[in-house]
Amino acid sequence: MSSVLAKIIQGHIPCYKIAEDDNYFAFLDISPVAFVHTLVVSKREEDYLFDMNDDELSGFLPFCKKVSKAIEAVVPCERVGLAVVGFEIPHAHIHLIPINSMADFILSKPKLDLKHEAFDELSEKIRAEIK
Repeated sequence: MSSVLAKIIQGHIPCYKIAEDDNYFAFLDISPVAFVHTLVVSKREEDYLFDMNDDELSGFLPFCKKVSKAIEAVVPCERVGLAVVGFEIPHAHIHLIPINSMADFILSKPKLDLKHEAFDELSEKIRAEIK
């Protein structure tokens, strides 16, 4: 059975896409803990990040870096934090979250309530920064 992330990648569930290549897909989290909380996923469904093959794993961070630099260009922040948790959805993924302190990087804090228009505007701005 396909994970919810696989269904997003396949276009069965709509998303606010940021970037895509042959192996990876990035989109805005619709339950963000911070402004422009982004998920980056492997297109090949694998439950655990460290079960991915070495080629896939070695390509993950450069793709995340490209997305992170675009996020930094749109959202003022000290840096973009990266988290790999892996329990909430059985599909390898990385959280990219703009942060100014460790307090900004608590995944269990209350989610932001953003409107569709905000997601559209943010995803468009970040896509424009992808190089």
